[in-house]
Amino acid sequence: MQQSAPTPAPAKNFNNILDVLVSKGQLTAELANVLQVENISTGKSFEELIVEKNIIDEQSFAQAKAIFHNVPYINLNEVGVAPEAISLLPEGSARHYKMLPFIYEKESGLLKVAMIDPLDLSAIDFAQQKTGLRVEAYYTPPSVLEQKLAEYYSQTLTGEVTAALEQTTQVAEDLAEKQNFSELSGKTIKQAPITKIVETVLAFAMKARASDVHIEPQEDRTRIRYRIDGILSEKLILPRSVHDAVVSRIKILSKLKIDEKRVPQDGRFGFAQQGQQIDLRVSTLPTIHGEKIVMRLLKKDQAVPPLPDLGLTGFALRNMQDAIKVPHGIVLITGPTGSGKTTTLYSVLHTINTPKVNIMTLEDPVEYQMPGINQVQINPQAGLTFASGLRSFLRQDPNVIMVGEIRDSETAELAIQASLTGHLVFSTLHTSSAAGALPRLLDMGAEPFLLASSMTLVAGQRVARVLNPDFKEAYTPEPEVVADIKQVLGVQYEQFCKEKNLDPANLKLYRSRADRPENQLEYKGRVAIFEVIRITEAISKLILQRAPASDVEKVAKSQGSLVMKQDGYLKALEGLTTLEEVLRVAEI
Repeated sequence: MQQSAPTPAPAKNFNNILDVLVSKGQLTAELANVLQVENISTGKSFEELIVEKNIIDEQSFAQAKAIFHNVPYINLNEVGVAPEAISLLPEGSARHYKMLPFIYEKESGLLKVAMIDPLDLSAIDFAQQKTGLRVEAYYTPPSVLEQKLAEYYSQTLTGEVTAALEQTTQVAEDLAEKQNFSELSGKTIKQAPITKIVETVLAFAMKARASDVHIEPQEDRTRIRYRIDGILSEKLILPRSVHDAVVSRIKILSKLKIDEKRVPQDGRFGFAQQGQQIDLRVSTLPTIHGEKIVMRLLKKDQAVPPLPDLGLTGFALRNMQDAIKVPHGIVLITGPTGSGKTTTLYSVLHTINTPKVNIMTLEDPVEYQMPGINQVQINPQAGLTFASGLRSFLRQDPNVIMVGEIRDSETAELAIQASLTGHLVFSTLHTSSAAGALPRLLDMGAEPFLLASSMTLVAGQRVARVLNPDFKEAYTPEPEVVADIKQVLGVQYEQFCKEKNLDPANLKLYRSRADRPENQLEYKGRVAIFEVIRITEAISKLILQRAPASDVEKVAKSQGSLVMKQDGYLKALEGLTTLEEVLRVAEI
C-alpha cells in the first residue's frame, strides 16, 4: 500500500520555486522572468504571486514545494488515516497548526503528519512535545487538508474505532507477553470492542452508500477501503494486531469456518442499522499477509429503478422497450464486472412482471428479491450450474428466463435453444462493447444461423458518477475539447442542441463548483452510459458472415444507434456528469 510519496530529489539544482516549476513544464521561462521582476518590484514572495495569479493548481504547487524544500509529499485522498494517529493530537491543536496525523508507527516511535507548511518548526516541536514521538512532516494541499480535518475529526468511523481499539490494548499487551496469536483472536472475539469495530465499519459503509467493503492485511497494518460510486477510497487503518480478530468476527457472522485460513470461503449475513436492513455477501481470500475480506452490500428494501432512471433515453430506450415486448428471442446486456448489468436486467424484469407471465431467474447470487418472480441461486457444489439449471427451467413452463451470465458454450447453446422454442431470454456477457458480444458468442461455438435468428437486442453499458447537483457549475471548455465533442457526436450534437433549445456555437460542460463546502461530495450517485444495438436484418446478415465487431458497430451507427462514448458526451452536455468521468469509463 502506498502510504507516502517517495522523498523528493535534493533541491541543490534549484535556486527558487520557479526553477522547479519550469523544470516540470508547469511554468514557461518567460512567465518565470515576469514573476522574478514582480518579486523585486513589489516585494511579494514567489508563492504569494503564484497564488494571487492562480497560475497552477494547488496540488501541483504543493508537489513543487516538496521538491524544492526536499520534504516528502502526501496525497490524503489516496491513503487511509489510522485512528491511533488521529487520537494522539486533539482537534483544536490539529486545526490551529494545520496538521493531520495519518500514520503512527508504534515500534519506531514515529508519527507522520500532513501539513500545509512542514517547515513550521514551532508546530512540529509542539506535536513532538504533545505526543512524545518523533514527527515526520509531509506537504499536502491546503484545501485537501481542510477537508480531511473536517472529515476525520468529525466522523464517527475514526472516533468509535479509536475508542474500541483502546479497549483492546490489554489483549494486545497479553499477546506481546505470550506470543500466541491464536489466543489473541480467541480472547478478542469474545470482547465487545471487536464487535464494535465491525459494526462501526459496516454502519459507515451504509452511511457512505458504499457497495463494497475491503478489509486488507498489509505487512504492518490493516487497511479498510470502501467502494463508493464505483471508486475505491481508503478510509481507515487498523493495527495489524487486531486483524485476525476482526476477520474471525466476520466469519462467525457469516457462518464460515474460523480455523480454515488456507482456502477461500464464501458466506453471507444480515445487518440492520437505524431501520435500514442490508444483506452482506462475504468472500475471504488467503494472501501472504493474512486473510483478505470483501463484503458486498445488498440493500433488502432497495427499489428497482425504472429504465429511464438508469440513463436509457431516446432511441436506445425505445429499442429496449420494443425488444422486451417480443415474446421470444435473446436480449443481452454486456460490460465488465460492476457496470450495472444485473440492475438493468432487474429493471427490465420489473417492467414486464405481471401475474400473466411466468418469470424465472438463475443467478449467482440473488441480489434483489423481487415478488412474483421465481428466483434460483446457483450452487455448483450441489451440481446446480447455469447450464443444468437452464435445462430444468425449460420443464417449468416459463415465459421469461433470466440467466445471470453466459459463461460457457453449453449455457450459450441452451439459451439460444430456449429462445428458438418461444421463450424470452435475458442474460449478461463480459465484453467491452455491445457489438463485441456477437463475435464472442460465435467464439463460444454458437452456430451463426441460430444466433442470427435468436438475437433481438444487445446493450453495452458502464456506470459514471453523477455530479452533485447542488454544487455544480457550467463552464466553456478548451477549443480542442469542443472540437473533439463535435467530431465524436457528429449530427447528434445539432439534434441535441435543437431538442434542448441551446446555441450550438456556445458549448458548455459542467464541473464541481470551486466553493463547494468541505463536507459536500463532488459526485453523488451514478448513471449508466449505454450503447444499444437492435438486431436488424442487416446485422443478421453480418452475423451469418461472421463479420467483426467493427462492421456491426458501423451498421448500427448508420441505423441511428449511439456508441457508449457518444451517449456519455450527451450526458456530460446535459450536466449529469463530467467529461473526465465519461472518458474514465467509456474510453474503450
